Amino acid sequence: MSKLRIFLLSTILALGLTSCGYQGFYRYPCQNPDNWEKAECNPPICEASGTCTKDIIKKSTKSNLNTTGGTNNG
Repeated sequence: MSKLRIFLLSTILALGLTSCGYQGFYRYPCQNPDNWEKAECNPPICEASGTCTKDIIKKSTKSNLNTTGGTNNG
């Protein structure tokens, strides 16, 4: 009986964790590559709030997205 209970609890846990996945939302609008050219994501407008693309995205990530056509494969 205990092996069955462990199996069921493991299955429920696994299903529960898969439903908590990434849903494609960005915390800041300037993290979205579609918004990188907008005025609100470029200095001097974004400097007061600290949400400039250069502040919230690592340089290596931004260059990787630019070279791969907007997809991040890892």
